[in-house]
Amino acid sequence: MNPTRFIRPFFLKRLSAIRQFSDRTEEIQRAQLRQMITAGRLTLWGRDHGFSKIDSYEQFAATVPLNHYDHFRPYVMRMIRGEKNVLWPGKVRRFAQSSGTSDGKSKYIPVTDDSLRLNHYHGSRDVVTHYLNLNPDSRIFSGKAFILGGSFANELSTEAHSRARVGDLSANLIEAINPIANIARIPSKRIALMEDWTEKLPALVEASIDRDVTNISGVPSWFLKVLQEIMARKRVSELHEVWPNLEVFFHGGISFDPYRELYNSIIDPKRMHYLETYNASEGFFAVSDSFESKSMLLIIDGGVFFEFKPLGSEQLLPAWEVESGKIYELIITASNGLWRFPLGDTVRIESVNPIRISIAGRTKSFINAFGEEVMVHNTDAALTKACAKLGCKVMNYTAAPVFTTCRTRGRHQWLIEFAIPPSDLNRFEATLDHELCMENSDYQAKRAGNIFLDPLTVTVASDGLFDRWLASTGKLGGQRKIPRLANDRHLIDAMLGFNNP
Repeated sequence: MNPTRFIRPFFLKRLSAIRQFSDRTEEIQRAQLRQMITAGRLTLWGRDHGFSKIDSYEQFAATVPLNHYDHFRPYVMRMIRGEKNVLWPGKVRRFAQSSGTSDGKSKYIPVTDDSLRLNHYHGSRDVVTHYLNLNPDSRIFSGKAFILGGSFANELSTEAHSRARVGDLSANLIEAINPIANIARIPSKRIALMEDWTEKLPALVEASIDRDVTNISGVPSWFLKVLQEIMARKRVSELHEVWPNLEVFFHGGISFDPYRELYNSIIDPKRMHYLETYNASEGFFAVSDSFESKSMLLIIDGGVFFEFKPLGSEQLLPAWEVESGKIYELIITASNGLWRFPLGDTVRIESVNPIRISIAGRTKSFINAFGEEVMVHNTDAALTKACAKLGCKVMNYTAAPVFTTCRTRGRHQWLIEFAIPPSDLNRFEATLDHELCMENSDYQAKRAGNIFLDPLTVTVASDGLFDRWLASTGKLGGQRKIPRLANDRHLIDAMLGFNNP
């Protein structure tokens, strides 16, 4: 018996609404904003920003400025201490801790009941809807969903949040989920929310190794560690020997491209599907609706109003005015109380009507020490192609500039932890440098003739280096990500200090 046959129609009902994304972007997005402004009038933020006089996008854009997190922090801290009607109506008891801001402090993103209902769980349903639509033969509900999440570890004092739950977004989602959903997922809530990764990893293996897992969800880098540990315990070389009914990986958080060959080496690609999601602490924004395309469909009716900031411009554009092929910084207004908030992500518009995007990189994750403007999507692509040509595989990497001196030209230094190292490191460096030139014309121009910029170099990371570095920051765990690029050397120099032989 395949229960998916009976559950599938419930999800596919959503398709009729999704199809309207093609010709109703402006109408749908204006309605989302109008609902949020109406809710915001009941809040301290709304009173401070004149929401009672706003009833259109044009008035909103003229009245409310772009707001970085330091504008929200005093309001959020009042919410954490229990004050209600601050950024969003009512009292908020859940907060997602996210990566630090320019002042080094963590961000705490409100997780309101409305953001759970209208956005996070709404987006999760869309993921399954698209998958079931793409794979009519799916048996996804005949087994368990293995969801890899974080914990409620945080950097606040107990006194500051005695009545609030502060931790990874995934921990908030797991704890708040309808108990009925727990029937279909593993591990148990107790294991899922464990803080110490060294204890959590063996517990995850024990909880899943003998279950019938049909689908997995999480960050590719961290899930790979879990899968490798499970396969080692079972002494198998192919994951379907452990879970014969595994059929799909819902992944997000980082680019999957550098990990694709690693996954293909342990999971039969003919029996496996992959769908990417754009699900951040601040909201669930987009999901793949195709197995072939790398673009994701923007969820325009999910409790988020989107604006797009052209690179190098101060102008903000609504979703219905973006142009295909261009890269924008993404700005959100959302049902968690963030108003015109820059995420720090850049996206490329792959199509309009409906809007499909791909993630170009972080606004602060780039190398432009020599005018080369290298972004994460450039380095991910170059690394993927270099590995494919030379038969090597990468676990993790970061890169940074080596600055020009009176005796030497500048260059890029890469720190790479290999799963399968290249047989010839010099050849790998040359190949990677060539592929980066092919991906980024500015880098290619600076490299021309070795006049301004020397070829990149690769430092091989010892096994587990990135884990050791993350542990030293207190951020080892299933939702933590390695910064791929930095425009200075503070991150890579710290990591190099952990590069034990």
